[in-house]
Amino acid sequence: MTTFISHSPAETESLGEAWGREAQCGLVIALTGDLGAGKTQLVRGLARGLGCTGRVHSPTFTLVNVYEGGRLPLFHLDLYRLETIEQIHGAGVDEYLQPEGMAVIEWAERIVKCGMRNAECGTIRTVNIEVVDDTTRRIVYEDSGA
Repeated sequence: MTTFISHSPAETESLGEAWGREAQCGLVIALTGDLGAGKTQLVRGLARGLGCTGRVHSPTFTLVNVYEGGRLPLFHLDLYRLETIEQIHGAGVDEYLQPEGMAVIEWAERIVKCGMRNAECGTIRTVNIEVVDDTTRRIVYEDSGA
């Protein structure tokens, strides 16, 4: 596991941008962290690193936002409103576990809670963002899978 301490939203975005520049097709990033921790901030950086130009915002009410125009499409999912395995499967989340591009799943702990496993994904980067104080975040991440 790797730990990165971010001292500002800009540093969180910069980390995401670096990941976006090196991301390979099929990567799934599973994000966990409290409301306001900076999950969407990290996704903004990922989109920038991929070269996607659209406005990045949390897909809480739409479930999936797709950002294109970069070297890979970015699928940004938010599972906050899904609580059961039936809801997750019914929403079509399965197709994003091995994406034709890159997928970022906010509230990814809901997949685990509902019994889905990392084995259903290709390469997965699990990321937890912890609020330390108003501007500081502890970002712990690890890669696994293919």
